[in-house]
Amino acid sequence: MDTRSRHAMTETPSGPLPRAQQGAEPQLLLTSLLGDFWYWRDEHIPSAALVELLGEFDITPASARAAIRRLAARGLLTVSRNGRTTAYGIPARTSEVIIERTHRMLTFGTTPPEWDGRWTVVTFSVPEQDRGLRTALRSRLRVLRFAALYDGVWVSPHDLTGPALAALDELGLGSATVFRATEVPGSAPAVTAFDLEPLAQEYGQFVERYEQVLTGLEAGLISPAQALRTRTELRVDWRRFPETDPDLPAELLPADWARDRAQKVFLQIYDRLGPLAELRFRQVLAATDPALAEFASHHDSVKVAALFAGLGDRHPAGDTPFEQAAEARRLDDARRG
Repeated sequence: MDTRSRHAMTETPSGPLPRAQQGAEPQLLLTSLLGDFWYWRDEHIPSAALVELLGEFDITPASARAAIRRLAARGLLTVSRNGRTTAYGIPARTSEVIIERTHRMLTFGTTPPEWDGRWTVVTFSVPEQDRGLRTALRSRLRVLRFAALYDGVWVSPHDLTGPALAALDELGLGSATVFRATEVPGSAPAVTAFDLEPLAQEYGQFVERYEQVLTGLEAGLISPAQALRTRTELRVDWRRFPETDPDLPAELLPADWARDRAQKVFLQIYDRLGPLAELRFRQVLAATDPALAEFASHHDSVKVAALFAGLGDRHPAGDTPFEQAAEARRLDDARRG
């Protein structure tokens, strides 16, 4: 057994196009829209145009303006003023973050990771009176995509020794050990820690919801407005999978695992709806600023791959407001999970 331990530390042919099961919040819709059509642009978009863009998703003007203000207050949008016009843009250094996250989103699930047969194991003991510390540790382990085999034994087939040790350091947890092993202590096989049935149902629902979009595309029945809404909601629906799927090696997956089919449906729609969605984005923006609308462009999987390769050493370091906000959201989701 190879170990590293630490103690004392821390509209389709048949009807409307599918909609997300739960309406996405305005802040997430807006960041997704800008991430798709406006990154690597220095120009600011007037507030009125952003309100109209969110109106495409049935977001009221009051809710749209509130979302814009909140994003700016969190440092996720920059603000400029010209007379009575207020405009918003993407902060410096955020473009690299968007590229990396979009690349991850577009490539996730294409191939299962290779496995060396070893597990990363975190064992810990936290007294009952330190309930807050225990909750914080579990949240961090969930974000890292560990799963609980037993109450104090969490496992992952990925080599996450470094991130796990960093989480323990951050929390100042002394009664914990991190190690790598081919066999995990206890009577239950390690893979049983991962409850894949709910995730399989989500992938199946995703496929059922969006395959009809491909039918509409083949029939030429999707308008630019529908394309913008559907592509953005598709992105919002898919983005959670890279955060919640433990991405198990092929050896540990069920034979009928639905992720491959869902990933192909996602990528086809994302790429094929791009031009139509861009057209609608430009139409909405042109109603406020025709010159500005000319700068909008969509990015498909090929363009994103090229942009990602061109990052070189400029990969995000986790210190931008966008990354910090994303991490805070993941932790909050993990606490409620």
